[in-house]
Amino acid sequence: MILALAALSAAMAIAAGAFGAHGASTPQAAEWLRTGGTYQLIHAVAILTLARLPGLDGPGLIKPGLLLLVGSLIFAGTLYSMAVGAPRWFGAITPIGGSVMILGWLWAGWSLWNSRA
Repeated sequence: MILALAALSAAMAIAAGAFGAHGASTPQAAEWLRTGGTYQLIHAVAILTLARLPGLDGPGLIKPGLLLLVGSLIFAGTLYSMAVGAPRWFGAITPIGGSVMILGWLWAGWSLWNSRA
C-alpha cells in the first residue's frame, strides 16, 4: 500500500508544481508550491526506490518509507495550504514534516548499515 501512496504523492507533487508555474496568485505562493512539490516528488521516488532494498523493515506499520511519506505530506501540505490562502502560522508546522523526513532517512541509513552482511 505504501508504494501506491508514494505514486499518488508523486502525482500530487507534479500537480502542485504545475499549479505553481501556471496558476499561483503571487510569487511567494509559486515558491511554496515549487518547494513543496520538489520535496514531495523526491521523497515519493525515494520511497519507491527504498522499497526494493532489503533490510528496511520496521516494527509493525512503522518503516522508513512510511516516515518519508508522512513527513513529505506534512512538509508539502503546509506549504500548499499557505499557497492557497491558509494562515501563515501553518509555516510553523512545516518543520515537523522536515523532522519526520530526517528521521526516515536516519532510520533507512541505520537499517541499511545493519543489514550489510
